[in-house]
Amino acid sequence: MQKRVERKEEAMAEIKALIFDQDGVIIDTEKDGHRVAFNKAFEKSGFDFRWDVETYGRLLKVSGGKERMRHYLHTEGFGVPVPPDEEDDLIKRMHAYKTDVVIDLLETGKLPVRAGVRRLMRQANKRGLTLGICTTSNQRAARAVSQNVLEGITFDFVLAGDVVSNKKPDPEIYELALETTDLQPQECIVIEDSRNGVLAATAAGMNVVATTSVYTQNEDLSEAQLVVTTLGDHHGEKGQLLHGGEGLDYDGVLTLDQLIENFEPRRRH
Repeated sequence: MQKRVERKEEAMAEIKALIFDQDGVIIDTEKDGHRVAFNKAFEKSGFDFRWDVETYGRLLKVSGGKERMRHYLHTEGFGVPVPPDEEDDLIKRMHAYKTDVVIDLLETGKLPVRAGVRRLMRQANKRGLTLGICTTSNQRAARAVSQNVLEGITFDFVLAGDVVSNKKPDPEIYELALETTDLQPQECIVIEDSRNGVLAATAAGMNVVATTSVYTQNEDLSEAQLVVTTLGDHHGEKGQLLHGGEGLDYDGVLTLDQLIENFEPRRRH
């Protein structure tokens, strides 16, 4: 805990890195991607229950797909008994199949990238910032996004899946990103969409921007210094500023220059 407090107290630093969460930030995968894939996995395994939009929204408070299924099994049940000695294998098999379905959706372009993501990533590449992804999503899904969906974008690191022991809101994955890059927390801007993600990044001492999604629009994201409905594109969907950003010349499109201006106040004129 002492380590995290010291990081938060560091002086304002030059911005050197832009780090994205994946699900809900890069692609709005939860409702029409992961939820659909979970239901196909349940069907394939012979279970007759399904997660509707509202149910899945509640389950998103549990970080991690395997953890989500285990939580539902222990609280709601799968409709038929699952012997304890078969639980781990069942969840791993269903999660592997679910991942195959999601990857197919991603690689076939059925789940589009959210507004402003490619634009902001290209700006980071052009400026020479460190660019990374920190996600609890499966590593195969993360590779499908970083290497296929976002082809042409150069990433310095992609941390995904079970690379850490503790899921968000624990800051472990962001602390690993700091160790991997040898960066200081205040040199990084993290873009998240959920309260768990925001809490993880702020606990690591990083600057945080939140972009709301269908499942997180009513969550308390106030710990983020900036909250927008979407990053926005000049010739596409525009965002709304919901929190922070005082003094920014914001027109519905959040640029890298604006982010640096917001998190490096000494650069303001």
